[in-house]
Amino acid sequence: MGRSSWPSQDEIHRVRKVVAEMSGVDAGEVRVVVSPYRICPLGAHIDHQGGTVAAMTINKGILLGFVPSGDGQVLLRSGQFRGEVKFRVEEMQPPRSSKPVNENGSVEVKEGCCWGNYARGALYALQKKGFHISRGIIGFICGSDDLDSSGLSSSAAVGISYLLALESANKLTMTPTENIELDRVIENEYLGVRNGILDQSAILLSSHGCLTRMNCKTKEHLLISSPKYEGQVPYKILLAFSGLKHCLTTNPGYNCRVAECREAARALLDASGNGNLEPLLCNVDPLSYEVHKGILQPDQARRAEHYFSENRRVIEGLNAWASGDLREFGRLISASGLSSIQNYECGCEPLIQLYEVLLKAPGVLGARFSGAGFRGCCIAFVDADLVTDTTTFVKHEYQKLQPKLSSQLKSGMAVLICEAGDSAHII
Repeated sequence: MGRSSWPSQDEIHRVRKVVAEMSGVDAGEVRVVVSPYRICPLGAHIDHQGGTVAAMTINKGILLGFVPSGDGQVLLRSGQFRGEVKFRVEEMQPPRSSKPVNENGSVEVKEGCCWGNYARGALYALQKKGFHISRGIIGFICGSDDLDSSGLSSSAAVGISYLLALESANKLTMTPTENIELDRVIENEYLGVRNGILDQSAILLSSHGCLTRMNCKTKEHLLISSPKYEGQVPYKILLAFSGLKHCLTTNPGYNCRVAECREAARALLDASGNGNLEPLLCNVDPLSYEVHKGILQPDQARRAEHYFSENRRVIEGLNAWASGDLREFGRLISASGLSSIQNYECGCEPLIQLYEVLLKAPGVLGARFSGAGFRGCCIAFVDADLVTDTTTFVKHEYQKLQPKLSSQLKSGMAVLICEAGDSAHII
């Protein structure tokens, strides 16, 4: 089916031109990291519990143009944020997760935090794993317009961008599996976000037109192809934006849900005589869950129900994808969205309204929140022949429900139509 349509040659040229002006080298010497955003049609909120997830990338994401610096200096500019980030690779980077943690388990972060923390986190991860980094980079990073806080995992795409650039500058060869672990260190240890490895895995392992099946307990992955369609691929990926933007590390909801999942796992493991195992829901046998789920507190019961039902939806959805049954695949996506609302209890009124609008829209095969569900985007798989009707309907109906939030969206950014992407790589 060919490779992703992103980035265009014009986008690559613009990034190279900025880095050439920053560094004084010829634009042809500038390397560019292409790090796509990801979507997770199925497998919501279960990666941190060792569940099985299904993900793919889209043809939007992060571009990081860079050249190795002559010494240990790191100098960065951003297309989205002001100022420059400067530090040296020989400096030890204290993790942000060592900063005060509030009563809900999330790191206290002041507004306006430095946009260079993911670059520092990449250096921290490489240092932590014992890699010798002697050369810095001069770089310019930019994301697809207005998608930096959309729930498409721009954070993992950024972290991976810096890892690939620093590794390239220092002639380090890493496998995707090694970089998945390194980005986990950035997120979990440096930034203090208790997420799993879904985002990194999707960005580093995906292949155009495939779904990536990832077992987050064993780290095994498999690319699931869909049937070879004659002519046009029959689906498009729709992103619908609510106008909400939040930083995940400042929102207590995510880390609280993770803690509740672990509490449920601990209770179920103790009840089944397996209290010696790590309190993750993947360590609970599904039969033991059915036998002992009555002991769980209401919040724990809802989190566990989401985990076990979502695991089933992933397996069923991958089978539907492989057979080309997009309607069944879409139905399972929408069921995942409903469980995220009812059992995982994420989202908020505008996001739930947007999800419900998508379910009513012509051409929508399935829809759910994107990312953790604590910020502002929903995804949908849409019949390619009805994309125009879908877009018009979603814009009009959501604007009626949320006129103020809709007015905050830039023109043309309420709904965005995308295609499948590829894995992260360097040009």
